[in-house]
Amino acid sequence: MPNTFERPIWLQRQEALIASLSAQPILVVVRPDPADLNGADGPGSLLDHLCCLETVGLRHVEIGWGPDGQWRGFVQRVRQKCPALQLGAASVLNAEALADLEACGLPFAMSPCFDPALIERARQRGILLVPGVFSPSEIQQASAMDCGLVKLFPAATVGVDYLQRLRAPLGPLPKVIAAGGLAVADLDAWLEAGHAAVALGRRVIDVQGPDPALLRWLQTTPS
Repeated sequence: MPNTFERPIWLQRQEALIASLSAQPILVVVRPDPADLNGADGPGSLLDHLCCLETVGLRHVEIGWGPDGQWRGFVQRVRQKCPALQLGAASVLNAEALADLEACGLPFAMSPCFDPALIERARQRGILLVPGVFSPSEIQQASAMDCGLVKLFPAATVGVDYLQRLRAPLGPLPKVIAAGGLAVADLDAWLEAGHAAVALGRRVIDVQGPDPALLRWLQTTPS
């Protein structure tokens, strides 16, 4: 008989991601362009820049999902070149994206919005889907669904003190990743305000490479 007390895979993955983010509370979100999807891997390519970030100790990367048929291949190339990176998907909004995640074996994904039905479909596949939340109601509903980790998006719109203002009326909150409109210079303030992690977009990587400020932060922050 199956062990009815076995914890769901998605829940195990949620706990593992929370633990990993407590060690290094940053995620870098990248969105491959057509050249990246077609296999570009030389100097100046996104793959080359991710290898640089892996070398200086970055742990968590979200790869923006796209329905172009080449996304899976890009994920596999990143895995082969940068095996120390913990990869997840960004911008997951539908079942097609979940199928790609399952095919790639990615353990987690982020959505920009709160979609209970999509969360349940992800859990049925063993995938941790971290929902995007914005309002107190969405945070409360996500918590009721046992979402121990949520993404505040867009975080810059509500400001660094928003989370603190919610604690009194809502009580205990899930762990919160701040995402949307934030830069390397925002990292320390948002982490000190109680956010579990900060997600930075591709503007921290340009054709010249990763933002030097990000490299310094990774090199000087214990993990």
